[in-house]
Amino acid sequence: MKPKRNILLSANSLLLLMLLTFFFITCKKTSNNQIVITTTPVSSVTQNSAISGGDVTGSGSTITSRGVCWSIQPSPTVVGDTTKNGSGTGTFTSNIKGLSVNTKYYLRAYATSTSGTTYGNELTFTTLSTGGDSIVDIDGNIYHTVNIGNQVWLVENLKVTHYHKGDSIPNVTDGSQWLDLKNGAYCNYDKNASYVPTYGRLYNWYAVNDTRGICPEGWHVPTDGEWQTLIDYLGGEITAGGKMKATGILEGGTGLWKSPNTGATNESGLGILPGGYRHLNGDFSRLNSNGSYWSSSEAIVSTAWYLDLSYKYADVNHYEVVKTDGLSIRCIKDK
Repeated sequence: MKPKRNILLSANSLLLLMLLTFFFITCKKTSNNQIVITTTPVSSVTQNSAISGGDVTGSGSTITSRGVCWSIQPSPTVVGDTTKNGSGTGTFTSNIKGLSVNTKYYLRAYATSTSGTTYGNELTFTTLSTGGDSIVDIDGNIYHTVNIGNQVWLVENLKVTHYHKGDSIPNVTDGSQWLDLKNGAYCNYDKNASYVPTYGRLYNWYAVNDTRGICPEGWHVPTDGEWQTLIDYLGGEITAGGKMKATGILEGGTGLWKSPNTGATNESGLGILPGGYRHLNGDFSRLNSNGSYWSSSEAIVSTAWYLDLSYKYADVNHYEVVKTDGLSIRCIKDK
């Protein structure tokens, strides 16, 4: 009987090994074929619109539709309000429209395939209740406004590629050319247009100072004094940065600023974003860590004043920098 038992044990062991191997291969195949979708943090929130999107990865079933869905109730689905932003894997941007004023929404990205619909992580945001006017630049970009004290500001970073009198602003991508510029120019962060809907574009100071006007007609780039008026209204340099910054953190999927985004409350409604920086040598840095904004005030022949906000601090600082650096622009309404 002993030999037969050994034979039986060996057969059982072989069967178990085969089952484990099949299970491992099956699980590995399922994992490789799994569709994963991440929801892009919500930005550029206005009274009736916002921007989000997603990133679809994985292989297997063909992605036939993708976008975001939203609702005033948790766990929105494609049965309700959605955007449709193409098909396949990769990143996409969603322009969300038709929202109600001062309303909390739940949102998540989705990807529909032959196997069904997969949803990304759920985010929440609340539409604005202040301001209300819409401003359109010469390129057709739409901006919204917020009243802060006696000033009226645009809520979004500037995206325009033409002066408001119609002349084109050169898009300079080459680093050595950027360094030698003595005229107005713009660029997209890291030469990537996908950043523009959320963060706007970066401009050198020569574009700020051009008499043809870079802001929409009736608006202008603020002086350093106008920035200071805003800061004073918000309680001074030590706390004003937090009141100006958009809330949430990148790591938690709730915002665009890196953690800890110290002091951020967006009490002002200005929603300052960390749109990054282009150095005079053409290199890019500081996306999601700093919001750097031009003033129209010259310091000396080669430098001008700008405002800087950081993910690390609740304060706001004025610095001077060479005019060939690339920074974001927020426009203020003419008196």
